[in-house]
Amino acid sequence: MYYDTITYDLDGGIATITLNRPDVMNALNTQMRAEITEAVQRGGREARVVVLTGNGRAFCSGQDLGDGANINTLDLERTLRDEYVPMLRAIFDCPVPTICAVNGPAAGAGANLALAADVVIATESAYFVQAFTRIGLIPDAGGTWFLPRQIGLAKAMGASLFAEKIPARQASDMGMIWEAVADAEFADHWKARATHLANGPTEAYGHLKTALFASFDNDLESQLALEAKLQGHCGKTRDFKEGVMAFAEKRPASFEGR
Repeated sequence: MYYDTITYDLDGGIATITLNRPDVMNALNTQMRAEITEAVQRGGREARVVVLTGNGRAFCSGQDLGDGANINTLDLERTLRDEYVPMLRAIFDCPVPTICAVNGPAAGAGANLALAADVVIATESAYFVQAFTRIGLIPDAGGTWFLPRQIGLAKAMGASLFAEKIPARQASDMGMIWEAVADAEFADHWKARATHLANGPTEAYGHLKTALFASFDNDLESQLALEAKLQGHCGKTRDFKEGVMAFAEKRPASFEGR
């Protein structure tokens, strides 16, 4: 498939989706949202890990406010419901691990697009900003759901109310993202992380995601029952047998994935 606003590359079990509107800091317009949605779903079928990153100096500056919109007729509820929700669900529900490699500033909906991924790795010069109140809006694109779960209500409230830049290192220390990496090491590092996941037990990763996400709504008894059910599935896979054999033979496991 041909894409106008992103690029898609499949190599070694890794589907890399690159936001490719560098002239507007990869701002999200209608076409880009649709292309990201399709590409993530495609990666979930074809790959063993999906990576989102950006071309140029920014990861994503958020909603493209210059995207032919008339402020008097702009229907933000429809845009979020019909365009953002499918994109965010595609990332959140992806059956394989997702990594967001944040190569530069991630602002507004761009910050929350990143936080939808399973793992966020950022270059140290990047930052995150919930810029919404600067233009009289509330955090959207999942921000009011992701932030309190990742950094707690107090930090989420401050980040949203003050709309201040949070440097990548601080975001890592807060638990907003997995890690911040020196700029010179960033590209090699996230690719190594992606390769690790692409070579891992793909089916177990999918069950792991299911269990962790369910834990926010389950009581302990329900969560323990879910763990037992999912572990039962894992225990019947070729990957489990291979993992045990590799451990006994003191060699790296060779997981076949799906």
